[in-house]
Amino acid sequence: MEIKNIEPVQPPFLISWSVTTKCNLKCKHCYSESSEDAGGDDLTTEESLRVIDEIADWGIGMLIFDGGEPLLREDFFQIAAYASGKGIVTGIGTNGTLVDVDIARRLVSVGIRYVSMSIDGADAETHDDFRGEAGDFKKTLEAASAFKEVGLPFQFNTVLRKKTIHQLSDIFRLATDYGAFSMELFDLILVGTAKKKCQDEVLTVQERKEIVEWLAEVQIDYPLIIETPSLPMYPLILKLNVDKGIRPKHIPMQELARLAYYGRGCAAGIPRGYLVIRNNGELNPCIFLQVNLGNVKDKSIRQIWQDSPLLAQLRSWDLLKGECGKCDYRDICAGCRGRAYVETGDMLASDPGCWYDFSSFQ
Repeated sequence: MEIKNIEPVQPPFLISWSVTTKCNLKCKHCYSESSEDAGGDDLTTEESLRVIDEIADWGIGMLIFDGGEPLLREDFFQIAAYASGKGIVTGIGTNGTLVDVDIARRLVSVGIRYVSMSIDGADAETHDDFRGEAGDFKKTLEAASAFKEVGLPFQFNTVLRKKTIHQLSDIFRLATDYGAFSMELFDLILVGTAKKKCQDEVLTVQERKEIVEWLAEVQIDYPLIIETPSLPMYPLILKLNVDKGIRPKHIPMQELARLAYYGRGCAAGIPRGYLVIRNNGELNPCIFLQVNLGNVKDKSIRQIWQDSPLLAQLRSWDLLKGECGKCDYRDICAGCRGRAYVETGDMLASDPGCWYDFSSFQ
């Protein structure tokens, strides 16, 4: 039976838009399979401006320009300025290799309010090997210094994988030393190039559990906001430990409430949640849940968001199967729908990455 949304659905809080798949790095885990030769099917400037017009009055919290490397798109600054001029809060996900102080200032001038960059190792050897380019670690940290100089807030993103879980403390110190306000940790899920290049890097359930426990402990006093988009069990641990005050104390609660993922589980495709626009206009619920919802070339984003039967299923947590369907905490966590889909072929299946036992946190 096909599930449909009957009532109007609130817009997503965050839209991540891969404006190009052209990239100057060769990251082993790239979910968009970007490369130097890609980008031929990117939306045109005209199509991109029309997309911005569509979402300008929709009430989303933030639009992130992602890639590939957005700065390789010749009309990027035009698109970014247009979005900001429409009143949309905008950010950029960049690898930092093309950023100096002048570029950082230009990003500010077109209304970019927020930057995310990846640090995938505590040292150059580890990071550069994963990102596929010697010297990238140094360039990323130089970009961080440039953003700090111009006052543009930035966060570091890190993929949780076997080769770097022992480096997390050092990566956190690096983020603090360079002035990042947030750390966003992505569990490694085998989509894109990761399917072929990262099979041996995926965490075990026990390793994942230990990391979540560690994050909950360090968040008490660490001067960073910790976010975990593909670890919906972490927000659950925060809620179960509210009496311990596990939250970033340097950030007022009203500010935390405005963050995309803080304090909630899987946000893929849900009201006030998350939506992805691919470079060719295809919509996905998440970068890790790459099911085609429709294309902005054929229908409006709002129509797809409202009418998609796939999204209606994601929003109906009564349809969750296995342990996730029976879990007392499904309305907080819901499991990672992307990992469920990748590992089982069913986006409503129980999350294979969950350890199911929360007794130690109660």
